[in-house]
Amino acid sequence: MRRFLLPVLVLGVSLAAPWAHAATPPQQPEQGPGGRDYKVAEVVKRAVGTASAGTFVFHGSDTPAKPRPIVIFLHSWGAVNPALYGGWIEHLARKGYLVLFPRFQDVNRSRPADATNLAETLIENALAELSNDPNARPDRERVALIGHSAGVPLALNLAAGAGSGKVPTPKLIFGLMPGGIASTEKERGIMLRDLSAIDPQTLIVTMSGDRDYLPADRASRLILQQASAVPANRKLFMRAASDDHGFPAITATLASPGSPKADYDAAAIKLPPDPPRDPKQKNTWRWSADMALSGPQTILTQQLGNNVTDTLDYLAYWKTFDLAADAAFSGKDAAALTRDPKFVDMGTWSDGWPVRRLSAQMPKAEGQEKKEEPGPRRKLNMAPPETKQGLSDFIGKLRS
Repeated sequence: MRRFLLPVLVLGVSLAAPWAHAATPPQQPEQGPGGRDYKVAEVVKRAVGTASAGTFVFHGSDTPAKPRPIVIFLHSWGAVNPALYGGWIEHLARKGYLVLFPRFQDVNRSRPADATNLAETLIENALAELSNDPNARPDRERVALIGHSAGVPLALNLAAGAGSGKVPTPKLIFGLMPGGIASTEKERGIMLRDLSAIDPQTLIVTMSGDRDYLPADRASRLILQQASAVPANRKLFMRAASDDHGFPAITATLASPGSPKADYDAAAIKLPPDPPRDPKQKNTWRWSADMALSGPQTILTQQLGNNVTDTLDYLAYWKTFDLAADAAFSGKDAAALTRDPKFVDMGTWSDGWPVRRLSAQMPKAEGQEKKEEPGPRRKLNMAPPETKQGLSDFIGKLRS
């Protein structure tokens, strides 16, 4: 028996040995965009509104000397618990932002078609309640929207409706893995508003991952095209790349923006109860099939909860947002971002090998798509004519 086990043990050790010496991916930078040079150590976690219509609020425990820039975080459909994005929320709050996480969905009770109006109302009420709070101090002139999956079309809708005054006009829209867009009212998903109403000074950045890029790319192109008032030099189409050079591998999936952190669990952040319902008021609520999560939406929410905070978070999502927000709040355009080599850099593995960089490109301006590339001055056509007579003549010449 021992003779039989010895080769098995040797084989197991030999297979495990390469992983023990594999290169490791880069960790969070010590400072700078995406880095850990935080302004505060503690984050205040609270909620405003009611249990059925509430917004989670996060900010540093300090009393700021100046108003805080606002980040409105719009989750994917089904990911209503801020704990699923807790690592990123903590990063933003400790960097000095006021983070609002409106719970615009009541799972199995609300429809995607109602999400935009509900999110507007939640954000409007939250900002009104926080306007005179000396610790929150929202800066309505510096607003950024972060959306993930179905949260991306929702962010575009909020920006398009900013003229109503419910939600401040955002300087930046940062959309990760766009999806959940409905083309008709009968489809499951979020209908887009007239995106041509988005302020021309808005900076719009979309990013997909290379492990699930086709639907996200199509959605990105759609929203960038429909936001027609925003010039091409204020739009960026980006992609995060996977890299298996070392261990653990870097994998850019639909769920990769998730950074679970139990400290941000919604169950620990108490929302005020709903006021008692008037018994004379008629209940008009009716269930519909699009209130329930689809199979892919359920899987995505589970994957977000099982995710780990890794290089993609630090250097693809958090760093890109930090740089884009700085640019947007200072009036710079997308071209200024692409000129910075740090913008697409993803660092190096522990053995010095560079991690695959982000790709970033501005969409072509209107009219450029139809411009033909200049061809050679002389074209040689060696193919036979396509008509039957021409083909028979060509074969006859070959035989002769």
